[in-house]
Amino acid sequence: MKKSVQKAVIASLASAAVGAALIWGGPSLPASHASGGIQPAAATALPVAPAANGFTEVAKAVTPAVVNITTVTGEKVADGRKIPDELRDRMEEFFGGPQGPGGPRGFRGPHGPGEPRGHRGGGQGSGVIVSPDGYVLTNNHVIDGAQEVTVTLPDKREFKGTIVGADPKTDLAVVKIDGQNLPAVVWGDAGKLQVGEYVLAVGNPFGLNSTVTLGIVSALGRGRMGITQYEDFIQTDAAINPGNSGGALVNTRGELVGINTAIFSQTGGYQGVGFAVPTSMSKPIYESLIKNGKVVRGYLGVGIQDLSQDLAKSFGIKNAKGALVSDVKDDSPADQAGLKQGDVITAYQGAPVEDAVALQRLVTRTGVGTKVPVKVVRDGHEKDLTVTVGEQAETTKVAKADAGEADYAFAGVAVQDLDRETAKELGIKGKAQGVVVTGVEPESGAEKADLMTGDVIREINRQPVKSVKEFEKASSAIKKGENVLILINRHGNALFLTAKV
Repeated sequence: MKKSVQKAVIASLASAAVGAALIWGGPSLPASHASGGIQPAAATALPVAPAANGFTEVAKAVTPAVVNITTVTGEKVADGRKIPDELRDRMEEFFGGPQGPGGPRGFRGPHGPGEPRGHRGGGQGSGVIVSPDGYVLTNNHVIDGAQEVTVTLPDKREFKGTIVGADPKTDLAVVKIDGQNLPAVVWGDAGKLQVGEYVLAVGNPFGLNSTVTLGIVSALGRGRMGITQYEDFIQTDAAINPGNSGGALVNTRGELVGINTAIFSQTGGYQGVGFAVPTSMSKPIYESLIKNGKVVRGYLGVGIQDLSQDLAKSFGIKNAKGALVSDVKDDSPADQAGLKQGDVITAYQGAPVEDAVALQRLVTRTGVGTKVPVKVVRDGHEKDLTVTVGEQAETTKVAKADAGEADYAFAGVAVQDLDRETAKELGIKGKAQGVVVTGVEPESGAEKADLMTGDVIREINRQPVKSVKEFEKASSAIKKGENVLILINRHGNALFLTAKV
């Protein structure tokens, strides 16, 4: 993602810091289908496509279950010095500096703009009651670091909240309040959403409780936004603003289909591009947090990346669909199943694999211990394997979805032999092999090839490179106009690149 785009993505829409709304910059199994509308009492289904005035019934049914969440972190805020510089800059960009005019300064947080300095820090956001006995689904960034959590219902009832569990990788969290027969939104099936379908966003933007906005589903399956580690967002143009995070995105039946999480904005305010975590992702995470206190995800033990057209050609693939295996961890489920570096995974459990992100989603939603058929292309030939999915450790990186581009050359690169000490410094474990890039000339072919200082070149055209002499021999044998396949190690991770001389 380009830096300018990353800067424009404003995740964590919802946390309004005490004294100023804090706009954070930016991070499954199919949900069971519920045909009902809203709990408690008997769940009644609302019309699938109500007339314009029919949205009032949806709003009346859903708003009682969308709550306001306020937190206290316990850390004192004095003159803004406890707020990280990057976050304070974003706050001032949205609201203006201490001396200058800003945005809507009357909406600076749950405690108002007149709060004296030196008070304890905190934040404000939204949440959705999803069970009558008091389980509330929200965003992790709404409750992150909280020592105290207060949940306030639209009818003014106030409860002390207990954090059941959180999953920063999807920015979801579960909070429990003590109550019975509470209003609750029924789970919907986000897998049935279609682009152009009406949806409503319900939350507490700028602390304005029970705000309802209407829009459509603008896109589905949005990923690579740089908001969370695992992304499968619903994009909507329903107005979402700071304070909406953790709120409900519902369909025209009043069923929960997403948790509002982020906005794309250059100002910090609504610009018609909002993102919600779909229930197909949030429901299994919710259930896992309640059952296990953590999220259990499937694990293969491979490094993967997308295929460019040139990479696809190099590996004998007719099109650029699939996930290229750049690394296989020793003794991992993938290693035990016979997966090899350079394999291209084209199908997983009978489902086609479009790219690395798609494979990542499929694997993490697979139950631990499940035997899964995997189709790969190896040396231009299809091969069927069976892998037994393991459990992903908290520190494990499931996949690294990087991509190399074409039209490059080796010109402008300086290399030297790799010794054990240098390998250790570069984070390379096990046997050290290859040549380390010590310099890359600006605007050279090597820079265009995405080679960087510190990269370790391990193979050229699938042939091992163990020394500078072997590197010179391999690179000098490449003919003009030829595509070259390069295997490198970057920061301890394997990655394929393509280059054209």
